[in-house]
Amino acid sequence: MGWVTGIVVYILTWWVVLFAILPLWVKPADPGETGYALGAPKQPFMWRKIALTSGIAAVLWVGIYILVIEPWISFRGG
Repeated sequence: MGWVTGIVVYILTWWVVLFAILPLWVKPADPGETGYALGAPKQPFMWRKIALTSGIAAVLWVGIYILVIEPWISFRGG
């Protein structure tokens, strides 16, 4: 896997993991609060979610990298 492919795989993995992590720790805001929007979280905890997403994506990327470089599953014929 080249470095460009590695970056693209990490970015794609990061986005998939982010969408899986986003629903965690969500509590709806009270209707009387300023800036209330239906479905808006009270505290989004975005920095926590971004940090968790980055860590999980890095671990998954390492697993993907190992699968790509090792000959366990190969479509190259040989």
